[in-house]
Amino acid sequence: MSDDDSKTARGERLRLLTQTSRDSVMGRLLRRFWQPFAVSRDLRPGAAKRVKVLGEDLTLYRGDSGRPYLVGGRCAHRLTLLHSGWVQGEDLRCIYHGWVYDGTGQCVERPAESDDGTPKVRIAGYPLHEYAGLIFAYMGEGNAPAFDLPRKDAFERPGGITHAKIEIWPCNWLQMVENSLDAVHVSFVHQAGSVGTFGQAVTRSIPTLEYHETDAGVRQIATRARNHVRVSDWTFPNNNHISQPGLTKDDPWIDVGVWMVPLDDGATARAMVWSVPTTTPENDRRFVAYCDKYGAYNPADHHAELFDQGRYPDDVLMQLTSAQDYIAQIGQGAIADRENEYLGRSDAGVVFVRRLFQRDMDAIRAGREPKAWRRLPHAAELPVQAPEAVAG
Repeated sequence: MSDDDSKTARGERLRLLTQTSRDSVMGRLLRRFWQPFAVSRDLRPGAAKRVKVLGEDLTLYRGDSGRPYLVGGRCAHRLTLLHSGWVQGEDLRCIYHGWVYDGTGQCVERPAESDDGTPKVRIAGYPLHEYAGLIFAYMGEGNAPAFDLPRKDAFERPGGITHAKIEIWPCNWLQMVENSLDAVHVSFVHQAGSVGTFGQAVTRSIPTLEYHETDAGVRQIATRARNHVRVSDWTFPNNNHISQPGLTKDDPWIDVGVWMVPLDDGATARAMVWSVPTTTPENDRRFVAYCDKYGAYNPADHHAELFDQGRYPDDVLMQLTSAQDYIAQIGQGAIADRENEYLGRSDAGVVFVRRLFQRDMDAIRAGREPKAWRRLPHAAELPVQAPEAVAG
């Protein structure tokens, strides 16, 4: 193979990593996993909304019982958007000619067609699971796997407080995933604009890096000093679980889970869960109040302020860290040009995760089963630093 042919083949393999439609190899891989795409509290019983997940236009609605459903985006009849219709019990009626669909996507009524029995009409329908304030969908073939791999003990502790949110960013999902396995970026990105509690904890020190494949994904270890070790519990294919400082040095550290879910190849849902153990009523109320005040922030709504004016949020944690990451990742373009990047030793995590994806994609292309990723038998240990180390 010539150098040009080799470069072309490498470029094609890199492009395959970013393509997430149903007929792409990566799209088929991602559909083998539960994916979060909506916040539970944003969907009241009897309401329907238009959503897009993994390149599909869909309708999310919550039945009168409170159970959520995910079905196709348009009525099979004249292709009108279904979210504009009515939720009736656990079903959804189209606004145009009254066709009714149940939560599996099966059409159960066509008022003007005088059907004898159930109509032979079906649209897409996907199983859902609500967890830690997020709504997850399984969009793969066959029966959905048990909802186990996405779970984290930190999100299930008795008395714990969780806050779920979703930000939509105008970029490909892969650069967001790669950022989560780039432990060096935090020494620079999170010093930009202003230094919040996360930037103070990480410091500008350059870490030594270790990456280990686990049953669930990747254990990332970034060592900056003997008493300054940061560990990330990354779960295949697109979740990062980290621990970071609270609002003050006396607060418990916050467990943060981030899923990077493709809406399509040019837009990604950054689904997040923030979780803290309960401490005192005063501290608990302060954390809830902070999430209520700052939790709705999406840096994409402040694109010009960030890129053109250099104006960062007046915040020490949630908004600030999000804005800093947004600038770095959106600055790569809608889909990063990986064929012309210049990688170094500090990109060991990026190379590591690409190899995992390519290994599983190769298996799918060859008609083999990819790795059976499964939840870790014990909660990952994510060390924290002493308050004086963070303050210093």
